Amino acid sequence: MRQAESPTDVAKEACSLSETTPQQDPVAVGAGPAIVLVEPQLGENIGMVARAMANFGLIDLRLVNPRDGWPNEKTRATASRADHVVDAVRLFATLEEAIADLNFVMATTARARDSFKPVRGPEAAAVDLTRRAAEGQGTGILFGRERWGLTNEEVGLADEIVTFPVDPRFASLNIAQAVLLMSYALQAAGREGDLSPRFEAKVPEPATKEDLFRLFRHLEASLDRAGYFFPEPKREVMTQNIRTMLTKANLSEPEVHTLRGVIKAFDYEAAQLRKKLGDAS
Repeated sequence: MRQAESPTDVAKEACSLSETTPQQDPVAVGAGPAIVLVEPQLGENIGMVARAMANFGLIDLRLVNPRDGWPNEKTRATASRADHVVDAVRLFATLEEAIADLNFVMATTARARDSFKPVRGPEAAAVDLTRRAAEGQGTGILFGRERWGLTNEEVGLADEIVTFPVDPRFASLNIAQAVLLMSYALQAAGREGDLSPRFEAKVPEPATKEDLFRLFRHLEASLDRAGYFFPEPKREVMTQNIRTMLTKANLSEPEVHTLRGVIKAFDYEAAQLRKKLGDAS
């Protein structure tokens, strides 16, 4: 569903960002995380998100099933000349597709969750994301719907959770405000010095989300054949626990392939045993 040139190409052709000084060049673009908006409702909010991203040099904006469709002309009015971000927007039908090429994803949420995932504030999250970008990893930050955020299942696709230290009596943030806070934290983290790895030994990159989703499906199908998901009403919780455990492991691509090989070997032996039992009966 890609509808635009790559973000980097568009950024190179972009003109001014500043309202007061139209001749000023856009902010220099560095390696930053993808900003992923899940089912955003208003084009105006998407525009304000684009503006917040442009303020701090981010350009990779991904939309998952926006309510009013895409493109949306109301977006440009509030983007305030952040056209290079708007023009580079990528559209996806599902969240899984939107993050498939990424190695590490954080989900923003203001609500308490029954989750075993690590929870960070924006500053610590930004430092970690900056370090991962320096290592060449693809990263992303998930932002939920304006009215009720992300579902537990969507948060489950992320590696960690980011939450903002707001007043609990009024914890609601506009989506553009949340993106602005994270964008600022990312720029501040990038200014704190070289966060590239200190050791020369190459550390394997985490597997992409696409590889991880394939592992989920492979393992769950194998467990299903073995009758693991019993009783049936607990299937969803059991599945979520397995996915959370595997996500927390921060598996590399070779590790994912090894696990899938192990599952395949078990499946083969189970099939052979069933065949022998069938022949004997």
